[in-house]
Amino acid sequence: MSRYFLLDEDKAATARHGGELDGMHKWRLPGVDCHACGATWSSVGHDHPEVDLSGITEHAEFERPRPEPFTEFVRLRELARPFVPPGTPLPPGTTFGPLVGRASGRFGPIDWLGGIRLLMQPDALERLQAEGIRGPRGCRTELRFRQKNPPELLEIQLNPLGRLHLDCMPPDHPPPCATCGRLNLRWPEAPILDAASLPTELDLFRLGNFATMLIGTERLVDTVSRLQLDGITFRELPIR
Repeated sequence: MSRYFLLDEDKAATARHGGELDGMHKWRLPGVDCHACGATWSSVGHDHPEVDLSGITEHAEFERPRPEPFTEFVRLRELARPFVPPGTPLPPGTTFGPLVGRASGRFGPIDWLGGIRLLMQPDALERLQAEGIRGPRGCRTELRFRQKNPPELLEIQLNPLGRLHLDCMPPDHPPPCATCGRLNLRWPEAPILDAASLPTELDLFRLGNFATMLIGTERLVDTVSRLQLDGITFRELPIR
């Protein structure tokens, strides 16, 4: 059976390179103020930096983070849906477009924003792709650097696929809201992957039902180590 690993930021490598990064995506779906469950919420990790919403007449309505009633959220979600692959989940807070913000200092081959958004310098991504790593796609950013001759950083587009297994979730946890879909789960202490849900054609992806978790195959781990691309730590997860 294939082995899968949870990716995390190597904070020692980040500190060693010394780069600083602050930004957000150009467009986003609003959060939801749900009349059914009473929760006001949005998700994190459902990012589509390669999607351009500038051609939508209503694109300005995607530029300001805020909660909206569920019916208004649905209207905006359906305007964005044609720009993503069929079946792609678009929960409240889903983001689109390039990362916009400020950056300064030096960056390693692999870096992170907020511990959940993965960035790479073009050479690092090209080396991984040349080794046959499947999944990561580099998207341009609109980061403003303070120094001369700044590095180029690409944000990695990762599709939400695969799921956590029910065995690592509380057995008495209530089902998701039938209206807005909110599933109020904390990061499990001992994550378990659902084997039947994992994509076999990718070496790097996000989990569909827990998008802040980035998952890589043993092949990715071996390649990153062999190419000496610092910036990532790996923790093997059980599969069931």
